[in-house]
Amino acid sequence: MITPWKPAALAGTALTLLLSLTAAVPAAHAVPVEASSTEAVTVVPLTVAAARLPVADENRTGYNRTLFRHWNAGLNPSDGCNTRNEVLIAEATTAPAVGARCALTGGVWWSYYDEQRVTPAGSLDIDHMVPLAEAWDSGASAWTPARREAYANDRGQASSLVAVTARANRAKADQDPAQWLPPAPGALCRYLSEWTATKLRWNLTADTTERTRLIALSTQCTTTKVTWTPAP
Repeated sequence: MITPWKPAALAGTALTLLLSLTAAVPAAHAVPVEASSTEAVTVVPLTVAAARLPVADENRTGYNRTLFRHWNAGLNPSDGCNTRNEVLIAEATTAPAVGARCALTGGVWWSYYDEQRVTPAGSLDIDHMVPLAEAWDSGASAWTPARREAYANDRGQASSLVAVTARANRAKADQDPAQWLPPAPGALCRYLSEWTATKLRWNLTADTTERTRLIALSTQCTTTKVTWTPAP
């Protein structure tokens, strides 16, 4: 049987469909799904963050730098830029030219540890804010190889990897803030904040001396905040 066409019925059906579609579409001001990780962001004063660090004795047994694979192909494996070059591009104060296979030409950087203007890119080291050996001592020894690689190439939090002069990076070596601090006076609060953020992001422990020193130094940085998101 052929049902006669009824304009009123059709209009009602269309209205019902329109309302159901409208309900399914989020409002313009709604938070998109991909922004859900933002909900995990924690921001607290440095003094509070330092006190949150879990305490444990360090143990370097079995450590080898090769257990943290780096540098890998970076956030976009198809663009030819490894993690090192991605950090250099992101942190440049004057952008370098990016050539074939991500060869960098020109560019200027600011090494905040020692307040040095640096060029070219080859004069810079990429410092793991919490050195690989320190991470191993602080819990990474129990991680899978994939998680250690993720840590060594962490682009999910800008403070995890920092472009600095080779001299400053090598002076720091694998020392924690109880043993070494940036020589530039103006670098102290930022450095303590980024160190603490990295440890909290990756759920790494601190030894008693390190944590005590961080808390004591944080009294010089009363307005400094620590921001971090948990590592995936």
